[in-house]
Amino acid sequence: MAAHLSSGRVNLTALREAGRRELREFLDKCAGSKEHEVEKMFTLKPGRLPPADVKNIIFFVRPKLELMDIITDNVLREERGRSPLRDFHILFVPRRSLLCEQWLKEQGVLGSFIHREQYSLDLIPFDGDLLSMESESAFKECYLESDQTSLYHAAKGLMTLQALYGTIPQIFGKGDCARHVANMMIRMKREFPGSQNSIFPVFDTLLLLDRNVDLLTPLATQLTYEGLIDEIYGIQNTYVKLPPEKFAPKKQGEGGKDLPTEPKKLQLNSAEELYAEIRDKNFNAVGSVLSKKAKIISAAFEERHHAKTVGEIKQFVSQLPHMQAARSSLANHTSIAELIKDITTSEDFFDNLTVEQEFMSGIDTDKVNNYIEDCIAQKHPLIKILRLVCLQSVCNSGLKQKVLDHYKREILQTYGYEHILTLNNLEKAGLLKPQTGGRNNYPTIRKTLRLWMDDVNEQNPNDISYVYSGYAPLSVRLAQLLARPGWRSIEEVLKMLPGPHFEERQQLPTGLQKKRQQGENRVTLVFFLGGVTYAEIAALRFLSQMEDGGTEYIIATTKLINGTTWIKSLMEKLEPAPF
Repeated sequence: MAAHLSSGRVNLTALREAGRRELREFLDKCAGSKEHEVEKMFTLKPGRLPPADVKNIIFFVRPKLELMDIITDNVLREERGRSPLRDFHILFVPRRSLLCEQWLKEQGVLGSFIHREQYSLDLIPFDGDLLSMESESAFKECYLESDQTSLYHAAKGLMTLQALYGTIPQIFGKGDCARHVANMMIRMKREFPGSQNSIFPVFDTLLLLDRNVDLLTPLATQLTYEGLIDEIYGIQNTYVKLPPEKFAPKKQGEGGKDLPTEPKKLQLNSAEELYAEIRDKNFNAVGSVLSKKAKIISAAFEERHHAKTVGEIKQFVSQLPHMQAARSSLANHTSIAELIKDITTSEDFFDNLTVEQEFMSGIDTDKVNNYIEDCIAQKHPLIKILRLVCLQSVCNSGLKQKVLDHYKREILQTYGYEHILTLNNLEKAGLLKPQTGGRNNYPTIRKTLRLWMDDVNEQNPNDISYVYSGYAPLSVRLAQLLARPGWRSIEEVLKMLPGPHFEERQQLPTGLQKKRQQGENRVTLVFFLGGVTYAEIAALRFLSQMEDGGTEYIIATTKLINGTTWIKSLMEKLEPAPF
């Protein structure tokens, strides 16, 4: 995991170390000494715990009732078994939950835990410029269940960041959840006046953005390299599992014999030089970069034939590990690019993308779409249908009642009436709704914020719209306009978007006011409440790298999402009837 940005101005190591220190202290307490060697780590699942010759068993869990059932099962099976007596400990991440402890008590296992503690893991560094709470249900909790727990954790995480990196002088926000988080931060600061430290502030601005301010962006198909990997295969905690056949070593004369069956698991972050270079590019620009790299690596290996003296041979040998790692990295990403290309060149992908782009550019958003009807008739995956229908609804500020009823009827008759609860959730979240007042604000928002660009340059982009091949993410455009010329220039459009927009200033201790050096960039922390996509992250990184941008962006979020995982989090899973 990369520890800092290329500029070296923001280093997330301090945050990582604070978390490790807290964990070490808990392990000391459990083991009763400084010698706490972890024997084995297992994924939490029902049944007997795997055999291990240990005295202490520690459960690291999110405070969720369904996980308490699994833990209860684990503990009761251990206590009933003939295994040697063990000490159980439980560590709730990020906060202890009285509800969970009460549940364990009712199941009769609470007394089995010697230690019940919390591990304040609010923000996890995923990369040098990326932090995530990995709270899967944050959007659903906030918008469907009116549960603000994740917002409290977000505020706590931001207070931790300020303790490590100094008070953030300016806070801007858009949306109800953003307002709640800012209010909680202000209250926490007031209630703990000693938390104000004398650290020179690293961040100049905090921008809090509600996901429901921009419901459109996650529904569209991401077209960056990293975004497409996530769309097609799903990136889980920086790892991706890929079909193994493209990664099998090709031996002469063996053909397709003995192909591996286990998925190929790869870690994806900017510690890998090639991935850092291509991850944020539009997929159409990736092939030329890989081709160029292949020529450079091939030329580097050819150098061995020109090494004549001992010194030259020694120099070549010293570079060999780096060259071999580069060749292996190139082979992996060439294989991934081939896998993605097989999908992006398919007729179905092209038709789907065409409909998305028509909606985003304002074409035929007010009537039943033939492609969506055909997909329903052919029983394409339900999530694909829901993404398209929700995209049409958002791009039309809601659907005419007749169009909405038609889509609902087709979906329920084709996929089953149990999905009526999911449709209800999507309506409640504002993703799929009837048009009220007969006014469609999207065209005004699209034109004012320049959300659709016809002449996008995918190879050498000059605008953030390259990440969706024409569509500029609304959320990122808001961040860009905040930096220059400021939100006052778009006051009318901000009023059309959901929730309040606001500005707060935090007083800095004397002597900590920043005097900007000539050419020094401002640092803005953009916090997405409800999730962020890899395409939005790529767009913000693009703005950071612009020569005349003047702002460097760090991204934080409640969860890294794509359209599929986001819609999935809003779907209701109905248990089949027991008869």
